[in-house]
Amino acid sequence: MTTTTPTADPAGRIVLLTTSHRVAPGLLSWPAWRTLREAGRVLCADPGHPQLPYLRDAGVNVGIADPDARTLVELCAGGTTVVVLVSGEGDRALTDGLARLAGSGRGGMPDLELLPGSYDLPGARLLDVVQIMDRIRDECPWSAVPTHKDLARYAIEEAYELVEAIERDDRDELREELGDVLLQVVFHARIAQEDPDEPFSVDDVAAAIVEKLIHRHPHVFGDEEAATPEDVRRIWLRTKAEEKQRDSVTDGIPLGQPGLALAAKLASRVRTAGLDVPLPRGEGVGYELLALAVAAEGAGADPEAALRAAARAYHAAIRATEQAAPR
Repeated sequence: MTTTTPTADPAGRIVLLTTSHRVAPGLLSWPAWRTLREAGRVLCADPGHPQLPYLRDAGVNVGIADPDARTLVELCAGGTTVVVLVSGEGDRALTDGLARLAGSGRGGMPDLELLPGSYDLPGARLLDVVQIMDRIRDECPWSAVPTHKDLARYAIEEAYELVEAIERDDRDELREELGDVLLQVVFHARIAQEDPDEPFSVDDVAAAIVEKLIHRHPHVFGDEEAATPEDVRRIWLRTKAEEKQRDSVTDGIPLGQPGLALAAKLASRVRTAGLDVPLPRGEGVGYELLALAVAAEGAGADPEAALRAAARAYHAAIRATEQAAPR
């Protein structure tokens, strides 16, 4: 008489399928679609999950259920593959429960796989900024009120704070200040979207800068060649003049910017255009500062930044003197 040893039922497989809300629903990877089609069961705890209509259209039967870890293991009996559709952030309670069961030494645990069904592309978190700004503008009593003019001074302040973070070489502060500048862009775009006569959105802003960057970099996206940074500057200024139909190299320079920066910008335009423009002569410190700013720009220095650095040294000397003085 021949006897056979009974074999244990295969433990099956649990697949936690994650998707990103920043990717259009239904755009899943081929491994994700294949796993969904071959699974014995597909479960989702959220009846409003954005992927559900697309899965059902594709013939994938999705059960609305939120099993705990132990129940999920039992559903895998007999070698069944169970797919659980979770959010992009995962299901912490479920994964912790499965980890505890696996660590308990319990036999017959199913294989556990984390399968990303869609991935965020670089820049995908910008979509979160836009969505959050939309909600804040709609629901926050303060954020619903400001106009472009109301916010203008904040754009200037944030730009200066960004420059300060750069000059201090503070990486954490730099990241934060870049975010604050980005907030100004998104906020203004959201306000512009509400204009009854000439609305535009953040997508219009992005589309315009994409078009501008491509047009002004024919040495990257076209047939022109630029071997040096000066070649690039000439191409940039030429294409800007063609776009704006400007009559002067000074067109587009904001005359309200700080004086040293203004003088350096004018000198840069003159030098790049190859013009021979003598400096105006006159009495007073203004003309002396103008000459210093032009000389600094010609030497490759930023006079505004140089003056800020000197002013910071002066600031430190003042503090040192105050601290050393008797109270």
